Parts: sequence; C-alpha cells; structure tokens
Amino acid sequence: MDKPKYRSALIVGTGPGLSASLARLFARNGLAVSLAARETGKLGELARETGASVHGCNAADARDVAGLFEALDAAGKTPDVVVYNASNRVRGALVDLAPDDVKRAIEISAFGAFLVSQQAVKRMLPKGHGAVLLSGATAGVKGFALSATFAMGKFALRGLAQSMARELSPKGIHVAHFVIDGGIRSAARPVPAETPDSLLDPDAIADTYWHVLQQHRSAWSWEVEVRPWVEKF
Repeated sequence: MDKPKYRSALIVGTGPGLSASLARLFARNGLAVSLAARETGKLGELARETGASVHGCNAADARDVAGLFEALDAAGKTPDVVVYNASNRVRGALVDLAPDDVKRAIEISAFGAFLVSQQAVKRMLPKGHGAVLLSGATAGVKGFALSATFAMGKFALRGLAQSMARELSPKGIHVAHFVIDGGIRSAARPVPAETPDSLLDPDAIADTYWHVLQQHRSAWSWEVEVRPWVEKF
C-alpha cells in the first residue's frame, strides 16, 4: 500500500511546544520546513536545528498570509503540508470581556486558519495532493465557563475543518482537525510527580499528526482526539 509522499511543510503559529516537535519530526523525515509566527525572535535555534526558513506573519491579516505563500513559492518551498497552530484566548466573565479583545482572539484562532487554508488549498488543488492540519482543543467540543472567547474560536475552527474535509477530500486534499484534550507538557509546565504522563507530551502529539499524514486515502481521518490517560471525557 503506497503511503502519501510530502516534500515541504509550513507551520503557522510556531512556538516552543507542539510546533517545535512537529518541525523536528518533519525535518527528520526529509521535509523542507518553513516556520511562520508573528514574533520570530525565538525561532532561531529551532530553525538552525531543523534547517527551516523563518517568516514573520500575522495570520489574521490577509495580505500578510498571501505574502507568506508568495515568498514560499519564490523560494521553491510551496508547502504540500500546512499546519495551523495559531490561537488566542481572553479569559474572563462574559460581561467583562472587551469586544476588541474578543474579536482579535477569534480572528487569530479561526479567521487566520481560513486565510492560511485558502492560500494553501489554491496551490494544492491543481496537483490534487496536499494536507491541511488544524490544531484544535477541548474548547472546540465543549465550552467552559469564563472561556467563551476560546470556545468561539475553536468551535469555528472545527466547523471550518469539517466543511473543508467534506469539500476537499474527494479532490485529493487531506484535511484533519486535532482535538488536543488536555494540557501540554513544557519546561514551564512540568508533569507532576504524583501523576506521571498526566500532561500531553508534544512529541507524542506530533507522532499522531505524522500518523494521520501517512494514512492511505481509502481510510482518511478528518478528526482525531488526543488526551492523557487521566483526562475526563
């Protein structure tokens, strides 16, 4: 059974956690990697480690996103794998939320995903090949108190993914949404000694993304949930 072959990956919303794990995994598997973030100052070490190019981009700005893809085209690095990891949240009581802050958060979590996906798919459709992977969260399945902004953004992201998958899968483009149900381990958020593996390992999440990328088109997943063993459903 032939596995899909990918050559170039773009990660939008790159940070030190899951995005970094994905960049390393893609690079180890021979993909040319491009990293995009609004603030790129902290990406130097990861870029050196993975051989990735680094691009400044406000994912919620249509001109910025179009410029990013045009730059990748010019460099011969048009991505056939695109990962959208950017998100934003404003926590607080509904009556206290500043409308401009809420609008900005939704633009980053959802509208930016639309802009990036649109530019990616325009380039994938003529080839009938590509993958768009969208990083969701528990908040995209159930809204929590004091977290309306994050829920709105992630619910919209999930709806975008589902609609895209139904439209684009028959055209050879694999769209997948990942519900990351739990906290992700980091240097600033270590795993408590009394509950080992109670936080998601970013390398383990990245492995799941890679597994989905390797799925045969006869058995594509459009959504996958990952959660630590102690997380409640």
